[in-house]
Amino acid sequence: MNYENRLRKNIGKNYLFILLNNFSFTNGIWMIYLASKGLTLTELGLIEGVFHITSFFMEIPTGAIADIWGRKVSRICGRMVSLLSSIIMLFSNSFLGFTIAFIISAISYNLESGAGDALVYDSLKEIDEDKKYMKISGVNELIMQVASTGGLIVGGYLSKYNYKYAYIAAIIVSLINFIHCFSFTEPMIEIETEHKSLKNIKAQVVESYKIIVSTKSIGFLLIFSQAIFMFNTSIFFYFQNYLLGNGISQDKIGIILALSSLGSAIVGANGYRIERKIGQVGIIAVVPILISVCIWGAALSKYYYIFFIAVSSMESLIYVVVGDYINKLIPSEKRATILSMGSMIFSAYMIIIFPLIGKIGDMYSLKTSFQVIAFIATVMSVVSFTIFSRVNKKDE
Repeated sequence: MNYENRLRKNIGKNYLFILLNNFSFTNGIWMIYLASKGLTLTELGLIEGVFHITSFFMEIPTGAIADIWGRKVSRICGRMVSLLSSIIMLFSNSFLGFTIAFIISAISYNLESGAGDALVYDSLKEIDEDKKYMKISGVNELIMQVASTGGLIVGGYLSKYNYKYAYIAAIIVSLINFIHCFSFTEPMIEIETEHKSLKNIKAQVVESYKIIVSTKSIGFLLIFSQAIFMFNTSIFFYFQNYLLGNGISQDKIGIILALSSLGSAIVGANGYRIERKIGQVGIIAVVPILISVCIWGAALSKYYYIFFIAVSSMESLIYVVVGDYINKLIPSEKRATILSMGSMIFSAYMIIIFPLIGKIGDMYSLKTSFQVIAFIATVMSVVSFTIFSRVNKKDE
């Protein structure tokens, strides 16, 4: 099989990777699981904060590793470390043990965050099919959310009997995905690396930073998109405890979270069509305002679950479309590093916001926490609109 055909097969292999990686039985129950172990909302916020502190400092080095040693190597290492994290989560019974598991999990997230998208985009670029990226990204999002839907339902069902069943199932799926990672073909992009040594990482990071500074649209899109992801992630995880506090059982929580994933799947798969209709202005200027309105709905309305599903769906649209905008602006040899810088921004947001939500939830209520998120989202949507208008004028 020739090189181009092997690269073309990367797309299908990546679909399977995404399916296995997002068929997570623990994503919808980990906060409830840790709460059952005696952890408070504040401690849950701190553990997630530690995750993002680790992620903040490891994002750029791991992104540079993917650019220098290869996206495939980074992905394999990520799955191996993820397996270790799940095993520790299964057997730990202390705040310290869970914290260690989250630190290791953050590193696995870092190793995948820049490498996965870079592997797909550069595979397409090598065979002159990079224009298909937004559509393929939409399919990726569809698979991701469908897999997440299945994982949330099954995980919720398993946890109704024993939380550990969900973690054992997750370990088995992770092991299968780890083996699958060896089947990818590394795109032979032109990277000037005389020696694949750690000293090249510094130069890689500095050059990538210069690209972001010189192309203000990249910086804006990274800051903008990661803020949206932060709001959705924070609500998604604390929503588990919010629903449980309202008397909803674990299996029903799994179904509600699964419905949000299903909504995300539908919107994400049609992201390229929606973008054609409303354009860049609609995506970047209007959608954030709609998201902030829906967060207020999740915080104040008795139909909070409907607004929660709407937030997840619109976040999926941002993920697909803005991801395409960003990739078009980034040179291949710096792609994984710059995408990792985006994830670093996400971690910076989460370090501040996630523990704050937990503390407010302990002091007052999670409903109050959601109102705080809604207020912050409203302010940021207005700021985003203002900055977008200025950046757009300068780029023109």
